[in-house]
Amino acid sequence: MRFKVPIFDVANLSFKVGNHTILQNISLQIFQGEYIAIIGPNGGGKTTLMRLLLGLEKPTSGAIRIYGKEQKKFKQWHKIGYVPQRVSLTDINFPATVEDIVKMGCIAKKGVFARFNDEDAEIVDDAMAKMDILDLKDQLVGTLSGGQRQRVMIARALASSPEILILDEPNTGVDVKSQQRFYELLRKLNKEDGLTILFITHDIGVIADDIARLFTINQKATICNNPKQVLSCEEMTELYGIEAHLVHNHRHGH
Repeated sequence: MRFKVPIFDVANLSFKVGNHTILQNISLQIFQGEYIAIIGPNGGGKTTLMRLLLGLEKPTSGAIRIYGKEQKKFKQWHKIGYVPQRVSLTDINFPATVEDIVKMGCIAKKGVFARFNDEDAEIVDDAMAKMDILDLKDQLVGTLSGGQRQRVMIARALASSPEILILDEPNTGVDVKSQQRFYELLRKLNKEDGLTILFITHDIGVIADDIARLFTINQKATICNNPKQVLSCEEMTELYGIEAHLVHNHRHGH
């Protein structure tokens, strides 16, 4: 088998603020086509780890390689689609249509002054179709529900044609029915388009049926390669400091 270079290769990563250790000695690899969750309690360092992966923070020690390159030498950031926390709470008075917002993802890849051509328009339409919001393209984002806005922000990330999608707590303020639809769309992106998906969340109940690997972060990282048995993992109880339990997201056809 040909050796695969991981998208992210994190080695002995630590991050401190003053004397406070937020992450300690984290090592993990994320490969093309994976569907992974990083979970942990609030304040356990999940968002800090993501900021380090995206180059928004510098580690105190350790190294991050992206597609085999040192992070500081990596230039193809359009390959990484990032959907930040609380995207569903976008300013509701912002005077932009769904299509305007999704186009921003395409512009981010091309540069502001590049001409928007037919191929770009196709990419934008395709991103909206994948997130099932093509019929909303002319609506103002302020008129949308939380679940719809969430899908708009993911379509915006898809419009830069990424190879990996990183989502930070994607379900804040979104109802359960919208969440389930959202996970179905993500699963399709992962299975049919081979898009690598990395979730950061403190809520594993909804995704445990789908993910293939799980990293638990509470200063240190524990890797669980069989998430379906994750809650027999003692680490989980230790991680949250309580008896952790899992509500499986039972779907039709299972």
